[in-house]
Amino acid sequence: MDHDPIHSLSLMPSNVLGTPLQGCCNDPLTGFYRDGYCRTGPDDKGLHTVCAVMTAEFLAFSRARGNDLTTPRPEYDFPGLKPGDKWCLCIGRWAEALELEKAPPVILESTHLHALEFVSLEDLRAHESLS
Repeated sequence: MDHDPIHSLSLMPSNVLGTPLQGCCNDPLTGFYRDGYCRTGPDDKGLHTVCAVMTAEFLAFSRARGNDLTTPRPEYDFPGLKPGDKWCLCIGRWAEALELEKAPPVILESTHLHALEFVSLEDLRAHESLS
């Protein structure tokens, strides 16, 4: 049996619910470390901690803010996103979208605990994805 220490539940960081962080998406492969998880670390200056389900409204908002998430960028291993895709967002962008009532739905089990340093669990719960 293979042992994968990076994805071992005993070593996995916690999510906002206090349980082990679950994967966000493997297609497209998301996460700062491109491992499917919204994990963060010292090199992740944007804190890609929120597992969000993309909406057309949020993608347009992000593009207007200078972060085009729809155009593929192969040099960054980025496929470009469309509505319905799950993606690890920077907490700052999600919080900004929240203030302007454009925040996309989130998957709580896949959103890193560190997100709570910037937004409340209540706000995240209010935007919980039901799919």
